[in-house]
Amino acid sequence: MKRMRLFSTPALLAFVAVCTVLGVPEVQADPPTFSLAWSEYPSWSTFGVAHEFKIIDGRKGAQGPIETKWGVDIELKEADYDSCLVMYGANNCDAVCITNMDALNPSLTRASAAILPTSTSYGADACIVPQTITDIKQLRGKKIYGLAKTVSEYCFVRNLEILGEKEADYAFTNMDPAAAALNMQQGRKEFEAIVVWNPFVLETLNKRKDTRVLFDSTSIAGEIIDMVVVAQACLQKPGGPQFAAAMIDTFFAVNQRMADPATRDDTLIALGEKFSNLDLQSMRKVVKQTQFYGTPEKGIEVLTGSDTRQIMNKVLSFCVSHEMVPREPKVGYGAQSVAPDADLRFDPTFLKAYMEKAQ
Repeated sequence: MKRMRLFSTPALLAFVAVCTVLGVPEVQADPPTFSLAWSEYPSWSTFGVAHEFKIIDGRKGAQGPIETKWGVDIELKEADYDSCLVMYGANNCDAVCITNMDALNPSLTRASAAILPTSTSYGADACIVPQTITDIKQLRGKKIYGLAKTVSEYCFVRNLEILGEKEADYAFTNMDPAAAALNMQQGRKEFEAIVVWNPFVLETLNKRKDTRVLFDSTSIAGEIIDMVVVAQACLQKPGGPQFAAAMIDTFFAVNQRMADPATRDDTLIALGEKFSNLDLQSMRKVVKQTQFYGTPEKGIEVLTGSDTRQIMNKVLSFCVSHEMVPREPKVGYGAQSVAPDADLRFDPTFLKAYMEKAQ
């Protein structure tokens, strides 16, 4: 009970209430360990920054203040994005930072819950062309380079739909975004269009001044959702709900630093160091193009809103038609008791509990 003395009386009462609802142990000599796989991306780098700021301790067997508060040990596993997806699909981590589209495939073999939307692309995914290209029709019959069967191809195809064009008239050509960006930056003639995400968007525009954005993800606002997804089996383990609450608490602790003028720049600089070593000026632009769901209310709106259901119908249709999944996953909304047969659930339970107990 000694550590309870760190809290003021109102905070103590709130904390006890959380413990009662979520079953957080007041004292735990050997807390359960859960792992989160994350890769460099603005809203996912918050977890690495949280470790740097000692909000959590991402090492296995060590705890920061938030972990101690919730009675769990969070092990951070940093890797490139593809490796994170493989890690989660192979049951080598309990939770993963992932997009709504990429969460579908692993959910077919590992029932999963999206518990925390972290951001959405609002210009962070873009089609970049030379300034001589001013109309999408100029790309008919030409290769457009980008990573196939990812949000890049989704962004491209959706923009074709919006512009009234047919996908069959265009040749989206698979290439790693780093390679596609480098080829365009070097001015290779055959690279007249690439579809990439940040930091490749900013790097290409900065390094090759005669390029421009033909279109970007602002036209499909809210459709590319960055999230934290947790295995349903993990949530059912002792300490699973507290692990979810601790990740949520960690994310908003960093967002609070970003919202505070006194700590915003330092936090952006720290995020930039975790995201391709971008400087403060670049990061200010990045967080405009990658809009954080910086409050619980915004996150709950994503997990419960009718817009999300409509978006996921579009995403499901795209993934099935482009053979990104062997079969159509069943997407559910609400608590596990509401959608017990869902492969992937959008579950606001943990965000709501966090928001109620934080008040």
